[in-house]
Amino acid sequence: MGGCVSSPAAPGVVVTDADREKHRQAEKALKEAKARLASQVKVLLLGSGDSGKSTILKQMRVIHKLPFSAQEIESYRQLVFDNLTGTKQVLDAMPDMELEPSAELTEKGWIQMIEDARDIRDGEPFPPEFKEVLVGVWNDPPVKQAYERGNEAALPENLVYYFGAIERLFEPTYTPTEQDIIHSRARTIELQKLHLDHEMLMVDVGGQKSERRKWIHCFQDVTSILFLVSLSGYDQCLVEDKDANQMQDAMTIWDSICHSQWFKQTSIILFLNKNDLFEKKIATSDIRTFFPDFEGEAGDVKAGRDYFKKRFARLAQKAGRQKEREIYIHITTATDTAMLRVVMAAVEGAWFECMN
Repeated sequence: MGGCVSSPAAPGVVVTDADREKHRQAEKALKEAKARLASQVKVLLLGSGDSGKSTILKQMRVIHKLPFSAQEIESYRQLVFDNLTGTKQVLDAMPDMELEPSAELTEKGWIQMIEDARDIRDGEPFPPEFKEVLVGVWNDPPVKQAYERGNEAALPENLVYYFGAIERLFEPTYTPTEQDIIHSRARTIELQKLHLDHEMLMVDVGGQKSERRKWIHCFQDVTSILFLVSLSGYDQCLVEDKDANQMQDAMTIWDSICHSQWFKQTSIILFLNKNDLFEKKIATSDIRTFFPDFEGEAGDVKAGRDYFKKRFARLAQKAGRQKEREIYIHITTATDTAMLRVVMAAVEGAWFECMN
């Protein structure tokens, strides 16, 4: 049932040699497809929202020299403008912080312009009138103060990158660079698949709580899990829940994944990601405020990293399964292509070794 098998021709039907050859070729193609599927490395990217999973997927395309199509590049160009006008998220967060923009921004109508910003169309340059508005709002001291408290409202972390390149972005002939694409942010609400040379399939699923019910549909035949955690999320709320801590949420998911019956024999690799942001943040945000059992000195980057490595390692091993598999932990910055190229070379080598 369901297989491709040779069977006698029906009465009155003439089967020619050409028909038999087509049948043999079809069976051969099916066997080859099954063999490729059996030897394919399937990697599932998991983690809470804003941990960097989609960035890893984009980096893998760059590392493996899989170019973005013209339509994809155009979509990313429009997304960059959307991310820039995402400054409205900072403005929306200000009342809860008991802050408000300088009065002159409202008087000039700049706040309203950003609030009413529309998506740009295919081929449409960034509206030039927005450059002065965006820069003016971004440089407003109360807005800066709100952005510095971004952990309280899960504000977008890529604004610093884009505002640092604002002149280039507003050139009429602007086309996104690879780094512009890598820094772009869009919530993942659909399954994203990346095929690499027929040997590897990477699957990215949305990390927000509302998307996690879809995860189970991806669990079958997984070779390895690449689990991402934002190191800089130790003092940050979730995008979808301002009362929840991003790092605590990641630990909860990690614990359930490590001890799931689905993944008893599955290799798991942990990326403690956004190390660059972590190193900057820890100078002014004490880990002990959010994790009272942290015993390192305030501002000690190495002690902070070691603390979270140990927390995640303990969660993975508490059921005594460390004898069945090892958990590999890497410190990463997903937006750093050169660093990720080195890390992923080692990780991919381990994945293919598991299949042999």
